[in-house]
Amino acid sequence: MLAVPLLTNIGYLATCRAPGAQGDIHPVREAALAWEGGRITWAGPARDLPAALRALPAEDAGGLAVFPGLVDCHTHLAFGGWRADEFEQRIQGATYLEIAARGGGIVSTVRQTRQATEAQLEARARGWLAAMRELGVTTVECKSGYGLDRDTELRLLRVYRRLAASQPCRLVSTYLGAHVVPAEYRERRADYVRLIIDDMIPLVAREGLADCCDAFVEQSAFSIEEARAILRAGLDAGLRSKLHADQLSDGGGALLAAELGALSADHLEHVSDAGIAAMARAGVVAVSLPLATMYLNQPPMPARRLIEAGVAVAVATDFNPGSAPSFHLPFALTLACTLQRMTPAEALKGATIYAARAVGRDAEVGSLEAGKFADFALFDVPDVTQWLYQLQANACVRTVIGGETVWRS
Repeated sequence: MLAVPLLTNIGYLATCRAPGAQGDIHPVREAALAWEGGRITWAGPARDLPAALRALPAEDAGGLAVFPGLVDCHTHLAFGGWRADEFEQRIQGATYLEIAARGGGIVSTVRQTRQATEAQLEARARGWLAAMRELGVTTVECKSGYGLDRDTELRLLRVYRRLAASQPCRLVSTYLGAHVVPAEYRERRADYVRLIIDDMIPLVAREGLADCCDAFVEQSAFSIEEARAILRAGLDAGLRSKLHADQLSDGGGALLAAELGALSADHLEHVSDAGIAAMARAGVVAVSLPLATMYLNQPPMPARRLIEAGVAVAVATDFNPGSAPSFHLPFALTLACTLQRMTPAEALKGATIYAARAVGRDAEVGSLEAGKFADFALFDVPDVTQWLYQLQANACVRTVIGGETVWRS
């Protein structure tokens, strides 16, 4: 455990504060970081460290780089089974929608998740969170959406609630009952929408099982009208809105996200110019999911258009068994650079303060500044550019949450 409240001899400290453009991560060379009671009291040049803090017990960072704890702001953390067969089908030319039409895709994972026990789901998710901490990830958004019935959706959200209380990562839970229409409601989808609005959302809110409500707006999922009704019901119940938007086609999801003042619109590979402009005006974060882009062989999110329009672009993994079967957020950041032409600094800001904003936690995490949680990670690299350029298994050597070391190599 890191017992000392002061870290010195930091070679490169990326504070990732919000002011400035997407690429402004406000780096400091030869820096120091201090904290008390799990919250940061100082982050800046070592030469400017206040005298009162210089007297604190200190640990030498050995010239390593320090970044804010990474925030994975879009995952489907708890699910049953895998879908490796679909990976091969896509290689052979099958599309996402074709696989879904013949019983694969999300409905396949729904079947496997309904068959899994709560203990099995929790054990798998707990193991993945431990592995994510080794990569420097300290906050994780986790969606339901692979139950699509009352009991299984509640089971997933209760798994997240137990994990939030029993392991170090900070979790943000999202109710995604509007992922797709389950097979048993396929001929009566209006009844399923009413189930979400009249039964599930009030129950989820009453038990305090979720922070956000999400909906997948797509031809194979939910229409704009259905998603609007679901997300408005969520807002009325105190659940902030997030959307899977414009992933496979321009379905107007970005426009709906702006209309609702959503925290984020995620995917956006086919976002329109009108959707981008509306998101910029409304302050909606665009969440890039380049692992899904790669696995589905899709055109990448137009990150440069979004950034130039003034939209904050976050980067996440979309960890799920179908279109993004990896929780390796640093690899996703490298893909954001290569596929979407984001600079390394832009990608890092997208996995720290902008990702925190995408889950409504930017007042507490996502940057290294006084008053925020002392969540950070040490990386054996000289700077962010070298980190994302040199693809390696893991450059992280220590992860700290609330001032306590939760993993070290």
